Amino acid sequence: MSISVGNSGGVVFQIIWILIIGLVLGGLARLILRGPQAIPLWLTVVLGALGALLGNAVAGWIGVRHTSGIDWIRHILQIGFAVLLVAVVSPAWGRRKVGR
Repeated sequence: MSISVGNSGGVVFQIIWILIIGLVLGGLARLILRGPQAIPLWLTVVLGALGALLGNAVAGWIGVRHTSGIDWIRHILQIGFAVLLVAVVSPAWGRRKVGR
């Protein structure tokens, strides 16, 4: 994903799109995982966006980022990374809050 500096409207649209994708992937990750996740909504969005970024990177690395149809493997990788990130960060976030 590239962000052009000259087109500020495009940058705003890309940021909004990243936030929407982060929310959807982070929400799916929280639904897939069992039990409560003690992380705030903003962190869910960030982890979902990071999951999308990592999923895209791995899909490009293995050569399945762009296919002639729906990029199912890329989407599965994105969700998988979002689940992994939420599973790792949620317990750490909960311990951080309890330790204060």
